[in-house]
Amino acid sequence: MKTFEEKWTAWVDDQLTGRELEEFLASLPDRAAAEAEKQSAKQLGSFLRKQAVALSNADFFNHQLRERLDRERAPARREPDVVRTGWWTIRRLLWGSATSLAVFALCTFVVLREKTPPSQSQYLTEILTYRVDPTVSPNATISMFQKKEDHVTVLWVEGLQSLPAEYATK
Repeated sequence: MKTFEEKWTAWVDDQLTGRELEEFLASLPDRAAAEAEKQSAKQLGSFLRKQAVALSNADFFNHQLRERLDRERAPARREPDVVRTGWWTIRRLLWGSATSLAVFALCTFVVLREKTPPSQSQYLTEILTYRVDPTVSPNATISMFQKKEDHVTVLWVEGLQSLPAEYATK
């Protein structure tokens, strides 16, 4: 059996006939108002037909309308959770970055923490005396630069052809 809206649409389109038309007209509470509404609907339809622009790609337009109607008729689906779609979700990115920062902070603390420097490194050697043998190199000079806070000693030798083995350090 048709609903009232279906009968109303069929009546406006002049598709109701016979007994069905009589029953519908008898069910209307105010027939004069209904007739006026029917006339205004027909006028609106004719106006829209006059103003309609021919579409260049009517099949595409019809396809879009059908797709939209199908989406509207489909049962309401819950939208996928943005946080749960894909491999790199927002939650995983947050946990990954927090973990990375924690590991970085731990490594920085362990590696770069302030240690009291030992009094003397095992690799530091101190040159106490130096001399130049004038018979080997008469024009040789030796200059020594020492910086205790950086534990650096530089021995600058000019004009010496070779350093004897007894001057070698470990």
